[in-house]
Amino acid sequence: MSSQATPELRLQRPPAERRYADELAKLAAEDDAPRPPGWALSLQAARTFVVGDESRGIAKKFVGDPSLIDRALVTLATNRGLMLVGEPGTAKSLLSELIAAAVCGDSTLTIQGGASTTEDQIAYSWNYSLLVSEGPTQRALVPAPLLQGMAEGRVVRFEEITRCPLEVQDSLLSPLSDRVLAIPELDGDSMVFAREGFNIIATANTRDRGVNEMSAALKRRFNFETVFPIADFNTELDLVETEAAAALARSGVPAPPSRDVLEVLVRVFRDLRSVDASTGGRPQAVMSTAEAVSVAHAVGIKAWYLRGGEAEAGDIVDCMAGAAAKDNAEDLARLRRYLEQKAAKRKGPQWQSLYQARNLLPG
Repeated sequence: MSSQATPELRLQRPPAERRYADELAKLAAEDDAPRPPGWALSLQAARTFVVGDESRGIAKKFVGDPSLIDRALVTLATNRGLMLVGEPGTAKSLLSELIAAAVCGDSTLTIQGGASTTEDQIAYSWNYSLLVSEGPTQRALVPAPLLQGMAEGRVVRFEEITRCPLEVQDSLLSPLSDRVLAIPELDGDSMVFAREGFNIIATANTRDRGVNEMSAALKRRFNFETVFPIADFNTELDLVETEAAAALARSGVPAPPSRDVLEVLVRVFRDLRSVDASTGGRPQAVMSTAEAVSVAHAVGIKAWYLRGGEAEAGDIVDCMAGAAAKDNAEDLARLRRYLEQKAAKRKGPQWQSLYQARNLLPG
């Protein structure tokens, strides 16, 4: 073992309540508006935390319609759960994290939905050593996020709920309607009643619609809000630049790719998101803003660590093959046709660099 001191390892991505702890503390200290029961902030302060207020030193954290934030917060103050739906990569998970951090100061009570998700992972399970020795007691009970959220009056996040089997989804019916969770194995104290502040934020991708369609009974217990892709080019470009710079800084890269390289990247993604004859149709892969940030991150790392220089638009081709194609040969062909037929006609040195790098595509 080396005698040198081990450098402190930083978290790659702390939860929102830690990343923005100073802002949350500032908002709480200045917040004199009425708060819903169990909330850490008022609706006005929670809204400000998400949409930002430059004059008060609160950063803008979500790019989208502010009225969506208003409706989401109002929903959580009622007896309805909040369902955020939309295309993959539209920041639904980020939005749910930010709202949870603002409402209860904790975004970590999270259930990740999937084909293998069970009710044990949602509500509660047992310490089997204690279960064998003591039977089903409170001491042997191991609370999962739903039980914790109800008992402590906190917001529970349920990511990609439609990836779960229907019977697993429907375990939310009683907690959402009656605000109670039964633990039949316990004698006597077998009911957990939700405390003030408890609610559920769920997310679902529209591309998953039909995988495990939610029951009508569960849908009635949610208010649905659609999170749309960013419509404005410059707004999306600004977001990609900001997020890429933050990601590259965490990776030890001092600066993001130049603005003109990022302009090419964002334009390529927006072109591929549209149905265009030159690409043979829209790719099946998700060409989202989040994917564009990921590619910009990779472009910056490639230029800095492999060449020790500045990024060029040609680096985009090499770095986006996995984002645009995944395992679909047709998507790779669409990207190749785009580079050969559309990028070739665009003017400017960065577009020419992109076109000249088309042969870097695999296959």
